[in-house]
Amino acid sequence: MLLIQIILVAIIASIISHSLLRFKKGDLDFKRLSLWIVFWLAAAVAVIWPDLTVLVANFVGIGRGADLVVYVSLVVLFYILFRLLIRIEKLEKNLTKLVRQRALEDYDNKK
Repeated sequence: MLLIQIILVAIIASIISHSLLRFKKGDLDFKRLSLWIVFWLAAAVAVIWPDLTVLVANFVGIGRGADLVVYVSLVVLFYILFRLLIRIEKLEKNLTKLVRQRALEDYDNKK
């Protein structure tokens, strides 16, 4: 095993451990914990057996395993970004609604 593989696996183990602690504190629900653990375990498998990414890449018609990792990473990142933008817009609408409601209540109380 190469030094970079050892370092990356240690980092992944640390991230999984941190996720489990967040779950115990109640900051992370079981569904998201499971999703993150599957994701990081898949990353660990790709780090330990990089030839596996080449096999999967060739199966789906991509020449190199690294290209497959980059393509999948970009799709996942853009999806997460999309979800975050929608969540931010929803929060902004809820905040605006709450501020308006509070302003009307304050106005009615001053009368």
